[in-house]
Amino acid sequence: MKQIILSCLVLAAAAAAPAPAQETRQAPSPETAPVLTVLTREDPQTQLMALILTRASAQQGVPVRVLLCDKAGDLALAEPPEAATRPLAPRNMSPHSLLGTLIEDGVTVQVCAIYLPNSTHSAEDLRREIGVATPPEIAAIMADPRTRFFTF
Repeated sequence: MKQIILSCLVLAAAAAAPAPAQETRQAPSPETAPVLTVLTREDPQTQLMALILTRASAQQGVPVRVLLCDKAGDLALAEPPEAATRPLAPRNMSPHSLLGTLIEDGVTVQVCAIYLPNSTHSAEDLRREIGVATPPEIAAIMADPRTRFFTF
């Protein structure tokens, strides 16, 4: 009798449980929280992973922006350090090439306002699509309660 009652309870629970959700990719609504990726690390694996995640967000319709600071600012250079251009496994992409893909996809990429004054580079050394962010501009993005802020 216990076995019959237990079987009935299991069947009732299964019938009451919601069906597993189908994995669907919906276009985000206009209220979708924008993403600000701030990249400071000079490690190519960290840089590449940060850019891969940023691109994945952009491909899902999330508005994204990239801010390159400190040693990661070197990614913005038209002639970056060799480590930034070395392809990494498993897809043979480099941080510099993926950054170019993000720019081609319409993502805004900027260096921090203090990057150039604290390096040996000038604005002429940057890729032509990359500008210099201003503190008020980035502060406004950070102050928006919808903004999702990621640092690497």
